[in-house]
Amino acid sequence: MSSTGSLDTALVTGASTGIGAAYADRLAQRGHDLVLVARNLDKLQSLAGRLVRERRVKVDILAADLTSPADRARVEQRLRDDETIGMLVNNAGTASGGALAAGLVDDVASMIELNVVAPSRLAGAILPRLLARGRGSIINVASVLALAPELFGGAYAASKSYVLTYTLALHQEVGDRGIRVQAVLPGVTRTDIWERSGNDVNAIPAHMIMEVDEMVDAALAGYDLGEVVTIPSLPDIEDWNRYDAARRLLAPNLSRDHAADRYKSDIAEDA
Repeated sequence: MSSTGSLDTALVTGASTGIGAAYADRLAQRGHDLVLVARNLDKLQSLAGRLVRERRVKVDILAADLTSPADRARVEQRLRDDETIGMLVNNAGTASGGALAAGLVDDVASMIELNVVAPSRLAGAILPRLLARGRGSIINVASVLALAPELFGGAYAASKSYVLTYTLALHQEVGDRGIRVQAVLPGVTRTDIWERSGNDVNAIPAHMIMEVDEMVDAALAGYDLGEVVTIPSLPDIEDWNRYDAARRLLAPNLSRDHAADRYKSDIAEDA
């Protein structure tokens, strides 16, 4: 229980700046105590101090590099052991990696550690405890590029496609066992991920760029509505529902005992 006596503590990764810091602020505003995880200790301490003063919640910090197995293990242990933590926000991520043809395999591997391995391991660490008590929440921050990989080069979109698919699979498995699961798919959001990846966000048309606070407020509104997938900029949720329905229509024909006829036409003609 939190210091307010009613809400679970939330652990937020990538919490020192940008989307993670905004999640920390909004969740604290709602009354959640917090465990904030990021690499930059100074920024974590500054944010924690402000939230304690302004939001009157308890805030712990864990300085950790989630690409480091040793650091990640400390966070996993906290999720396994801390009975007060009932919400996990998997936000930490990077857009590094570059063009696939550039052969920057070490950069891609590091990105996969942060964008794919870390959220999977952290969710795996907290899940047994949440399932045992029959309630809890996992929010995974993906990207609209999970639906449109052609819009951005490199393996980043593929890593975010994993986050979306992982979340959908997780919801299928635990959604009826008291566990809330949500994938958040932001579009272009004004954070320092652009500068860190060597891109200029200001080169993108202004009408495509959402401010961090608005994005997180929309994501939490989607959470309150019970959405499994939230796309903050999408005007009509029925567009997503139709997309998802079309995907599901493929299911009966995705695995059959014979190949589709179009793959046999040339053989038939030759015969």
